[in-house]
Amino acid sequence: MKPIDRSRVRKILIRAVNWIGDAVMTTPAVDTVRANFPEAEITVLANEAVSEVFRVYDGVDRVITFHRNGRHKGALGRLRLAAELRRSRFDLAVMLPNSFDAALVPWLAGIPQRVGKDSDARSIILTHRFPRVLLKPDTHQVLNYLTMLEYFGLKPSPAHLRLQTSAEEDAGMEALLAARGIAPGDFVIGVNPGATYGSAKRWYPERFAEAARELAERWGARVIITGGPGETEMAGKIAELLEGDCADFAGKTSVRQLMALIKRCNFFITNDSGPMHIAAAFDVPLVAIFGPTDHRTTSAFFERGAIVRRGADCAPCMKRECPIDHRCMTAVTAGDVIEAADGLYQRLGIGKGGR
Repeated sequence: MKPIDRSRVRKILIRAVNWIGDAVMTTPAVDTVRANFPEAEITVLANEAVSEVFRVYDGVDRVITFHRNGRHKGALGRLRLAAELRRSRFDLAVMLPNSFDAALVPWLAGIPQRVGKDSDARSIILTHRFPRVLLKPDTHQVLNYLTMLEYFGLKPSPAHLRLQTSAEEDAGMEALLAARGIAPGDFVIGVNPGATYGSAKRWYPERFAEAARELAERWGARVIITGGPGETEMAGKIAELLEGDCADFAGKTSVRQLMALIKRCNFFITNDSGPMHIAAAFDVPLVAIFGPTDHRTTSAFFERGAIVRRGADCAPCMKRECPIDHRCMTAVTAGDVIEAADGLYQRLGIGKGGR
């Protein structure tokens, strides 16, 4: 093990991961860096979407956006980005992604200490290498990031997901909801039918609608639907099945608005997805439907969630598209989700002020 030389660290670059859900799972790692270097200036380097996650975050001083398909595209773009970083004179780079590319730019930028996992043939351009063999395959990703930082001599912060929105963002979301007839005191169920990794992770719109309708009736709740631009068709199908008795926000919110919208929810029903992790970071009770992915490593990392899954001999396969009959998802019924949600509702005392 080669500890980080703390005496020479004044400015830190954290290279963020590339997916919103994964980025949320790194927030305890970001907080660990902040706690171990309280006086340092910390900058996050992230793509356009993940940059928005950290735009309002008290553990970060600055965000630099990596425009993969714009000014930073290709070899010349990477050189341009490295030159931009070099001008900031960072002392330490923490690479959270595993890719060679994530380590290449800090090396080109001449950052003297560069730490990350020993993966993707990048050992030669890292100064501090974390052996991947120390990670157990069934350990949650949140804990894996903290294990890596501890290996380099940093004391881990509490393993709690955390996100922040501004007062202005929260007020703006209340105004958007009010325009759809949802008052500040209304109990809101969020429904998230999408998952960007692939169709294999997606449960079925008709089952989401059935579960949402039943729970809304039981709890006296309003229903909202979340989703990205590519998920409007699924969301529209759910809205149609609910006969318009919902507010469909799929494809109509920015990343920051989506965060504020999920934060406003009192309960969330979701696939394994970025919004699932956002809900967990805002402590929103949730039920998550898992099929082809491994719930042990990527589930919502908090205690107010329930997982619904049906064991299939081929799951978890981690495939984007199911090559057979999607049995891991077809086996999950609306009744399964309703039972899990209502059980969590009762256990947490949500209707009695639990949230």
